[in-house]
Amino acid sequence: MANVTVYRTIYASLEKVWESWDDFGNIYQFNPNLTHSHLLEDSLPKGQGAKRQCDLNDGKNWIREEVVEYIPYQQMTFNIYEGTMPLKSAKATLRFRKVMAKRTEIIMSMDFEPRMGLLGKLMLPMMKPKFTEMLNALLEGNDAYVTQGQVVTAA
Repeated sequence: MANVTVYRTIYASLEKVWESWDDFGNIYQFNPNLTHSHLLEDSLPKGQGAKRQCDLNDGKNWIREEVVEYIPYQQMTFNIYEGTMPLKSAKATLRFRKVMAKRTEIIMSMDFEPRMGLLGKLMLPMMKPKFTEMLNALLEGNDAYVTQGQVVTAA
């Protein structure tokens, strides 16, 4: 299984940063990798068991994610359980840490295994930088959304 991890310090309170991520169905508002996202019909509105679909900005790919671990203001882990991406499995964990009253650190880590057996493993050197770029763009978009109120459009 491959891993990518990215970090960002956001100049906002932990509560404000957490609130943006806790609005699970509306991640498209700050994720430039998406054109839209929404909660699924059988989903809880937030917390463990919340499920969403994310439509990627390429216009053809989508993923479905479910929150599998939820510790308010500390950590959220979601599993990518279905979609058109070439992934056999994938799980992302967000960790939040209050640095100061108006400064929050986010650490986002993604573990993934590509489909296609040996061919998928050979693609890892190309996939890891792409996923790192996408996750960095996501954290950058979250920063702009939380600190400046900017709704981020798909890149």
